[in-house]
Amino acid sequence: MYPLVIIFLMGLIPFDRSVIKFSLPLTVLGWLIAIYHNLLYYKILPESAAPCVMGISCTTVQIEWFGFITIPFLSLTAFTLILILLTFSYRILNREK
Repeated sequence: MYPLVIIFLMGLIPFDRSVIKFSLPLTVLGWLIAIYHNLLYYKILPESAAPCVMGISCTTVQIEWFGFITIPFLSLTAFTLILILLTFSYRILNREK
């Protein structure tokens, strides 16, 4: 997600339409990783599918607000929102051509 900040800043000041082309693959990749992390966290995938064996586990509860807001959930929400906004922006910009 951090490289997206740099890409968005470089593409928005001054505005460049190619920012969508460069940020979309990173967003889709981050979204897929976020889905995988949520599947591990909510124990839909077995623990043996987790590559996190040393250090901090991928399934450890770090924060839990209101009983359901966790770090993996926040990541999935952020990538989903970015993906939706990029899709709408792409459609609007292509309609203007």
